[in-house]
Amino acid sequence: MSLNKVMLIGNVGQNPDVRYLDNQQAKVASFRMATTERYTDRSGQPKEETEWHNIVVWRRNADVVEKYVTKGTQLYVEGRLRTREWTDNTGNKRYTTEIVADNIQLLGKRSDNPAGAGMPSQGGYSAPAQKNYQAPYQPGQTAAPAAPAQGPSVIGGYQAPYQPGQTAATSAGMDNADDGSDDLPF
Repeated sequence: MSLNKVMLIGNVGQNPDVRYLDNQQAKVASFRMATTERYTDRSGQPKEETEWHNIVVWRRNADVVEKYVTKGTQLYVEGRLRTREWTDNTGNKRYTTEIVADNIQLLGKRSDNPAGAGMPSQGGYSAPAQKNYQAPYQPGQTAAPAAPAQGPSVIGGYQAPYQPGQTAATSAGMDNADDGSDDLPF
């Protein structure tokens, strides 16, 4: 058994380079992304180490990168490591290690990314409205009381069904979902 998996959250360091291959049939985007580790050393001084990663994205993900990703965009990238070998102009063998992204997600606030001003909401979470949902029976629990007409209700660790006039964000307990922030809940 083997596993080749990379997961990164970081910021794009340069505008993506988008190219077409195979007579405009396949699109590929490449860019550099920085991940930064912050810690305190033994003497109590704050330290920061930045690692740069070469990211390669193909086809549909390359379309998303071309349309929405610019320098400074915060991204989640999931993919695999690949090392390539080539010969440069002087005849020397060169190697590069890059991450071939299978999944990308735009993170951060829309206002942080000027390219994404008109894009649909990315990141964040709001639970879908559920009608006629009943929490499963829990041993030692009597029948669940009727949900109140206003606001979310949690019974036995489960959220009560959607109530008329209640938004999906409110039903998920996320009262600030419409404040323009698209940060992940973790």
